[in-house]
Amino acid sequence: MPIFSHSELTESQTINCDVCIIGSGAGGGMLAEGLAQAGIDVVMLEAGEHRTQKDFNMDEGVAFARLYQEGGLRATDDLSITILQGECVGGTTTINWTTCFRTPDSILSHWQQRYGLTTLTTENLTPHFEAVEKRLNISEWPKELANANNQIIFRGCEKLGWESTPLKRNVKGCANSGYCSMGCPVNAKQGMLVTTIPAAVDAGMRLYTNTRADVLVQRNNRIESISASVWNPETRRKTGVTLTIRPKITVSACGAINGPALFLRSGINDHNRVGLRTFIHPVVAMGAVFDEPIQGFYGAPQSASTHHFFDRGPTEIGYFIEAAPTHPMLAATAASRFGISAQDFMAKLNHMGFIIAIHDDGIIDGDDGGTISLRKDGRVSIDYPIRPPMARAFQHAHHSLAKLALAAGAKEVQSLHLDPVSIHQESDIELLDRKKYGSLEHGIFTAHQMGGLAMGSDPKWSVVNPEHRHHRIQNLYVVDGSVFPTSVGVNPSQTIYTLAHRARSIIMDALRSN
Repeated sequence: MPIFSHSELTESQTINCDVCIIGSGAGGGMLAEGLAQAGIDVVMLEAGEHRTQKDFNMDEGVAFARLYQEGGLRATDDLSITILQGECVGGTTTINWTTCFRTPDSILSHWQQRYGLTTLTTENLTPHFEAVEKRLNISEWPKELANANNQIIFRGCEKLGWESTPLKRNVKGCANSGYCSMGCPVNAKQGMLVTTIPAAVDAGMRLYTNTRADVLVQRNNRIESISASVWNPETRRKTGVTLTIRPKITVSACGAINGPALFLRSGINDHNRVGLRTFIHPVVAMGAVFDEPIQGFYGAPQSASTHHFFDRGPTEIGYFIEAAPTHPMLAATAASRFGISAQDFMAKLNHMGFIIAIHDDGIIDGDDGGTISLRKDGRVSIDYPIRPPMARAFQHAHHSLAKLALAAGAKEVQSLHLDPVSIHQESDIELLDRKKYGSLEHGIFTAHQMGGLAMGSDPKWSVVNPEHRHHRIQNLYVVDGSVFPTSVGVNPSQTIYTLAHRARSIIMDALRSN
């Protein structure tokens, strides 16, 4: 099987191919399958390890160290926002919570009108939506199988008169174990690790793991080669072995943080747009304590949602509400408590549910998200300021989460402020207004990274054109969530799958015309 790790890569070498895809996540994985099965010579570079079912022992400490960027410790420069992102074969699709949405019509319409993406219509994308839904077995998770953590949303929304809906998940033969974020122990999650990547390898793709793309070498408005280094995952250091890839077409599919960083290392920053308008769906959460056991560490992590607050008008940031699993390490990290307070919090974990508000950044005027840049030592820098509209949205979301949990029967609702607010009845919700909202005031998280290499019709404010090709560099394409000109207002994986499925024919046509 043509999968190579650092242990097999003992000598530096030059590799020729038709297409080199950098990254094996939702974009790279979906693209690779179509190209390889069409007989195209594909090489894929993945900085992470090739970990499989036999390695998924449902231990948080092992999973975060082996499957996540920076061992699960990736964060913004000011440490105010925790960033959950995969670094392994399959990328974040290996450790995500399997929630799938088609791109909302309102978002596609916004992209068409504001950013010139006139071909990204619901009508044009529907065949691709349908194809990835069939390929990845995306279907609605039965409401009766929702765990107690997600039932909080259904029950609370029903009492409050808010809309709610069961979620769709890319699973097949799911055991409802709840360990999705640690790698599926039964291979039920239909991420790239068990679907498109094996299919592409079977069709002849060569996959180089523990291999990090360092620089894209340009010549005459083309990428001539890719310089990559091999890393030892145990020491987290370079082995000294380098690969030089010489592709006809290069595809960046390494995400909205690593993709812009790769461009900047390579000196590709036309009109200084690379890394700008990076969006992360900032998340805030509240813990709800019930008399009955919730055991949010078991069962499908996300199976319920409400978009009741998705549209809060042209000047306010909207959000949608979902649930989050309550595995001990993740919960303790989110709570950021110490001493007796931490002990008290963890003692309630069996009876605690977590509901989260996921914010739609980049939609309203003036909300420009964050910026990816490089530090002097070459490491990636992630800056995401919390501007007043986002802080107001956080405060509004805290009110909504508390109201929802109480309506569902919670006896106590706790905020994740450094000095938490404890709410026992609806009149207590006003106590939240005594708190500050924003960076380092309470827990903020992201599992969705988008933007930074925006798609658009005008090269003055975008990096790639509506066909995923760099505006200037003729054989450089970007196929992942970094092309989003805004956030998508839903979990983004299916939008990435869909755009990658659409990009298959685009890349094939480009090869024919090369």
